[in-house]
Amino acid sequence: MTDTDIKDISPTELEVLKVLWQSSPLNANDIVQQLNQKDQWHEKTVKTLLNRLVNKGAVGFDKDGRAYNYYPLLSQQSFQSRESQSFIKRVFGGKLAPLVAGFAGSSKLTQDDVAELKQLIDAWEKEQGHD
Repeated sequence: MTDTDIKDISPTELEVLKVLWQSSPLNANDIVQQLNQKDQWHEKTVKTLLNRLVNKGAVGFDKDGRAYNYYPLLSQQSFQSRESQSFIKRVFGGKLAPLVAGFAGSSKLTQDDVAELKQLIDAWEKEQGHD
């Protein structure tokens, strides 16, 4: 199964994935403890979410005695790329410029954002042979 085969990840499933992206492998109790630093999560809920993520192919596990240690199969970078492309396609008809223009027009872009965008464009141009 490839990252593109993975079904949609719900917002609550994403919270579990974020914990695993930060540190893994983790057992369900460790994940609950991490999540409880922000909000109150029930162990049963987390185990249900882990089951869903395993069934979707986003999370794998190793059995260690009676415990299960979970780890991400879907990388954070791959997820972010897939989700951002989906968002741009749905909201902006697949065009990135209107998104950036919206931020620039509302002064939401910082100098660091602009510098990073310039670096990305320069790297893309070099990759495409547009020196």
